[in-house]
Amino acid sequence: MQHTRRDFLQGAVAIGAGAVAHGDLAETRARVEAARCRGSSGASDAYRAVVTPDVPDLAFEMDGDVKVFHLVAEPVKQEIFPGKILNLWGYNGSAPGPTIQARQGERVRIIVDNHLPEPTSMHWHGFDIPFDMDGGPGLSQDAISPGGRYVYEFTLQQEGTLFYHSHMAMQEMMGMIGAFIMHPAEAYDPAVEKDFAIILQEFAVLPNNPTPNSMSMEFNWLTLNGKSGPANTPLIVRLGDRVRLRFINLGMDHHPIHMHGHQLVITGTEGGRQPRATWGPNNTVLVGVAQSRNVEFVATNPGDWMIHCHMPHHMMNQMSSMAGPMTRRAGMPAVAGMEEGMGMLRGGAATARENGPSMGRGIGVGSALTQPTTNGPMSAQSSSSQQAAPGMGGMQMGQADVSKDANSVPGFPQDAFMESPAMAMDAMVEKPETHGLRPGWSGYMQGMMTLIRVLPAERYEEIERLREERRKNGGAAMPGMDGSSKKR
Repeated sequence: MQHTRRDFLQGAVAIGAGAVAHGDLAETRARVEAARCRGSSGASDAYRAVVTPDVPDLAFEMDGDVKVFHLVAEPVKQEIFPGKILNLWGYNGSAPGPTIQARQGERVRIIVDNHLPEPTSMHWHGFDIPFDMDGGPGLSQDAISPGGRYVYEFTLQQEGTLFYHSHMAMQEMMGMIGAFIMHPAEAYDPAVEKDFAIILQEFAVLPNNPTPNSMSMEFNWLTLNGKSGPANTPLIVRLGDRVRLRFINLGMDHHPIHMHGHQLVITGTEGGRQPRATWGPNNTVLVGVAQSRNVEFVATNPGDWMIHCHMPHHMMNQMSSMAGPMTRRAGMPAVAGMEEGMGMLRGGAATARENGPSMGRGIGVGSALTQPTTNGPMSAQSSSSQQAAPGMGGMQMGQADVSKDANSVPGFPQDAFMESPAMAMDAMVEKPETHGLRPGWSGYMQGMMTLIRVLPAERYEEIERLREERRKNGGAAMPGMDGSSKKR
C-alpha cells in the first residue's frame, strides 16, 4: 500500500470538519485515517483507527512508501488529577507517549531523540524485527546519549496491540511507554464501531512531592492513560455499538480489569488476534505486567458503567496510612517503616509511639517515627467546618456522610481519600463526556477507574453536540482543569 502526505490530506478533506481538540481530535483522526485507507485501497480493507482517550496520536509524514514518525524522550510535567502535577518522563510532552498507528505490511521509520539527562533506548515490545532494531542497549545498539538520536526502521510483520517503551528499568517506572497499534492487513471480523486503547500505569509519590519514587514496590497513584479517576475521560458509545477495548500494562503489578454491565470476550493479546475458538464469556480480564489484552462486546445495556482494576488498593488515590485512632488523638506518629505501617508489630502496645499507624508503607526512603499529628478531616465533629486541601478548592467538601458514633468504630476512617460525596469534584472534571452523569458521581471514582457510557441515540447525539461546541470554542479547558498538563 503506497500513501503520500497529499493522499492523507485529501482524505482529511473528504471527512469534512477538520481537526478538533482533546478527545474529539482523536476521534476525528480515527475517521480521517479510516477514510484515507478507504480512498487508497478500497473499502474492503479499511480499518478503524483506535482512540486513546486523554492521549494524542503521533502524526507522521510519508517518505515514499515509508511512514516517518518522530519521538522525543523528555521530562514531562503532567496533571494526573486536578491540582496533582507530577514530574514524569515520557515522549512528546505526554506520559504515556502518543499512540502510533500503522498497518501490517507497512514500513515505518521512527526517529528517536533523547532529551533526558541520561542515556536511553527504545524497545519495540513484541515486534518481529531485525536484531539491530530491537532497542536492547549494550546488545543490539549503544544507548542513546543525552542529546543523541537513533533512527529505527522496519517493516511491520504482525497485527495486534503492541507498545514501545524505554528499556531502562527505572525510566519505565517514570512513565516511558506508548501504544503501538498494528492494524491487520485484512480487517478484523466482526468489525467494531468503537475501538479504544487504555494504558495502565502506577506511581509512588510521597505527600507534597511531585516526583515519583521509581524504586518503590508500593504505589499510591494509579492511572489510565495518564489520569487518575475521576479525571480520565469516559468512553462514549452508542447503544448497539460493537466495542473493542485494548488494555496495555507496563508496571510492577498485574491488573484484573472488570467491566460492569456487559459480558466480554478476550479476542487478542500482544501476540495478535486469538482464534475464535478460544473466545469465551468473561467480565474480568487479567492484564499482566508487559502484556496487552483486547476484549470485545456489543453495548446492549444502556447505562454509565464502571471499568476498573479490581485490586482494592488500585481503586484509591493518594493511598497512605491515616487510619483509626491517629485521627482522634494527639501525639500519634504519622511516619514509619513499611512493616510498622502494615501492622507487623515487634513488641509493645499497638498504640505505642514505636508501633502507631504510619504514612508511606515503604514509598519513601528513611521513614521514621518522627512526626506527631492529628489529621482527621473526616471526623464527625469537624466535618461541617472542613476546608478543602490546597489546590482542591472545587471539591464538594460539605457535611461528611458519617454516623454520630463513627469515632468509636474500629477501622474508621479507612486509608486514602474516603469514597463518599465529600470527595466529589464533579465541576473540576467536567467535560462533554461527563454531561448528564448523576450528581456526586466523581466521589466514587478513584485510581484505576473510568466509565464507559452506553447511551441511547438522543443522549449520544447530545454529547456529540457538546463536543462540537467545545471544538468551535477552540477546545477551551473545562472548569478546574487549567491546562497545566501537556495533554492535548
